[in-house]
Amino acid sequence: MSKSILLLVFAFSCINCSSDNSEPTPTPAETLYFPPLTGTTWETKSIESLGWKTSAVQPLLDYLELKHSKGFIILINGRIVMENYFNGHDATANWYWASAGKTLTATMTGIAEQENLINISNKVSQYIGTGWTSVPLAKENLITCKHLLTMTSGLDDSTDDVSPAALTYITDAGTRWAYHNVYVKLQDVIAQASGQSWNSYFNTKLRDKIGMNGAWFTSGNNIVYSSTTRSMARFGLLMFNKGKWENNVILNESYFNEATNTSQNINLGYGYLWWLNGKSNYHLPQSQATFQGSIIPTAPNDMFMALGKNDQKIYVVPSKKMVIIRMGDAADNVNLALSDFDETLWSKINALYQ
Repeated sequence: MSKSILLLVFAFSCINCSSDNSEPTPTPAETLYFPPLTGTTWETKSIESLGWKTSAVQPLLDYLELKHSKGFIILINGRIVMENYFNGHDATANWYWASAGKTLTATMTGIAEQENLINISNKVSQYIGTGWTSVPLAKENLITCKHLLTMTSGLDDSTDDVSPAALTYITDAGTRWAYHNVYVKLQDVIAQASGQSWNSYFNTKLRDKIGMNGAWFTSGNNIVYSSTTRSMARFGLLMFNKGKWENNVILNESYFNEATNTSQNINLGYGYLWWLNGKSNYHLPQSQATFQGSIIPTAPNDMFMALGKNDQKIYVVPSKKMVIIRMGDAADNVNLALSDFDETLWSKINALYQ
């Protein structure tokens, strides 16, 4: 037998040889899952398969129910790991997003920009005309769409009223961070630039493309979105995947990255209507104070969040491949977007896998 044949036989025979030095075949990375656009099919993944502690599940559920929650979902890589409803709510019932829905407006602003309908660096009055505030024209023209996205319009934030008479001057745009309902003017900008109603453009460009249900409604001076808990989870999944639904780009990644990183140098914990965890300091709504440390110290530092009144939550945690949704009534007597509820809730979520 020739030397070459002997070598070939030896190599073939050793394919199945065992050795203490052999390395195991790596397990393929789990693919990111997206539920179908219609129907109720949604893949699940068990607590046990993740190696999480089943003993930590009931304390979490008890806390959620005690704190007036309605709907709660945890996704890992897009698959449902926990889905629970409380206090008379169910999977088919809609609930309001409150200010968590600001992130829908931020997303739509990015979509309108990628379609070349707007430029967020342009002044607001370029799209909706002058006189939308009661400040001097020169000062009004300083306010860009980006200032509305970053809560740095410089307008008086003491009221939710966005009529021209209520939008008065405090300081020049870009020099003061203040949580303010004036962001809603972006919806007017988009409607004017697209030549469609806000609802129509939103439904076509975002809602229907990711299989959400729901609708906008007016509540006082606010325009609020309402949907099922799963629809909120769909949006969270879209953002987890940096604006792509499967291979369909809904929002371009460049804008997504801007939106989910610090957007100005006053409130480090704020992007484009998204809250950002893990920064060195942050501001809270209705306060000019600077608070040191992370917004939710018990939560992962890379988390970004949609937060709304009465504890409506979308938590997106890239490092954990995780999206978490909480809908419901106020956990405590605190009505702001942020409350102590977040810290305790995250300590109970951490108990699942730590």
